[in-house]
Amino acid sequence: MKKKVAFGTQPKTAAPAPDPEAWVERRAEPEPLKRLTIDIPKSLHARIKSQCALRGTKMVEEIRQMLEEAYPENR
Repeated sequence: MKKKVAFGTQPKTAAPAPDPEAWVERRAEPEPLKRLTIDIPKSLHARIKSQCALRGTKMVEEIRQMLEEAYPENR
């Protein structure tokens, strides 16, 4: 006895990868955002991440706050 196997239609090609810069610009923020990439030691990253987890905050929120305090807006 022969077994018949039905194949579906050919999968559609994947959509092009989204542009991360365009994603940042589309976010509903009071001011447009710019991405900042820095290299830090793995141990420092782990310390920041674990402290934020204990506080229930996100790393980005705390780092933004530290930067705002270090570099206040001149008014």
